[in-house]
Amino acid sequence: MNTDVELRHLRGFLAVADELHFGRAAERLQVAQPALSQQIRRLEAQLGTPLFRRSTRRVELTDAGAHLREEARRILAEVDAALDAARRVGRGDAGTLRVGFAASVMFLALPRLIRRFRSAFPGVHLELRELPTGTQITALRNGELEVGFLRQLSAVEGLRMERVMRERLLMALPRTHDLARRPRLSLADLAAEDFVLFPRELAPGLYTQVVELCLDAGFAPRVVQESRELYTTVSLVEAGVGVSIIPASVRKMGWTGVVYRQIHKRQAETNVSVAWRAGNDRAVVHSFLQVARTLVRG
Repeated sequence: MNTDVELRHLRGFLAVADELHFGRAAERLQVAQPALSQQIRRLEAQLGTPLFRRSTRRVELTDAGAHLREEARRILAEVDAALDAARRVGRGDAGTLRVGFAASVMFLALPRLIRRFRSAFPGVHLELRELPTGTQITALRNGELEVGFLRQLSAVEGLRMERVMRERLLMALPRTHDLARRPRLSLADLAAEDFVLFPRELAPGLYTQVVELCLDAGFAPRVVQESRELYTTVSLVEAGVGVSIIPASVRKMGWTGVVYRQIHKRQAETNVSVAWRAGNDRAVVHSFLQVARTLVRG
C-alpha cells in the first residue's frame, strides 16, 4: 500500500474536516471542488479507510477522520513552524552567533553593540566568549568563532576586518613611584624602568605597537614579568613589579594604587576591529556586522 501522503493532501483533508462541506473547503483552498473530492478519495485509498461519511445532506468525519484531523493539525503546525524558523535563520533573524572579544573591549562600545543587536534581533542567541586576540584568530579560522573583536591588527590571511573602535594607550605606574608625582611624563622617562607586559602571542598587533612606541622613544622595554590578563597586569603595577603601557579603558577597573599618564604621540592609539572569516555568508553574521557599522557611524 502506498502511504506517501503529501502535505497538500493533509491541508486539503483538514479544510474539508473543518468545513464539513466540500464546496466551502474548495473555495477556502481556491481549488476546484471535483479536484478536491478526488484528492480526498485518493487519500482514503492510500490509508485504506474512509475519512468521511457522505450523504446528499451532510458530510461527517469517521473515527479515523477525527483522529487524522487532530494529527494533521499538529503535523502542519510543526511544519509551518519549522519553515518559518528556517526563513528567519536565512534572513539573519534567528539562530546562534558565536562572538569572541578581548576583555578590555568590554570597557568600550561592545556592551552597547550587544544591547542594540539583541534589541534588533531578539531571536538570535549570542554565545559570547572572552578570548585574547591570538586565540580569537585561530578560532575564527577554524570556525569555532564567527565574529571576533581584535586589537591593533592589519591584514590577517583568511579573515576580513573593519575598524569599529579606537582608544588611547596610557602609561601605568604605581602610585608610590617617584615618577608618579610628575603631572606630565614622556615615554622616554620610563627607559630605565622594569615593565609588565602581556605575551606577544596573546595580542601580537598591540604588543608590536607598544614595543615600537618604546623604540621610537629611544629604548627597548625591559620586560621582567609577563601577564596574560589585564587585571593581573594592573595588579602587578600596583604591587610595584613594574610599569606598563595599557589601553585607556583599563582605568575603569578602578585600581587606586595606580596612576595613568598620557603618551603624547599621535600613534599612541589602539584600534579594535571586528573580524570574520572570509567567505562566511551566514545572514546572522551580516546582521551583526550591520549593527556594528551603524554604531560606528553613530
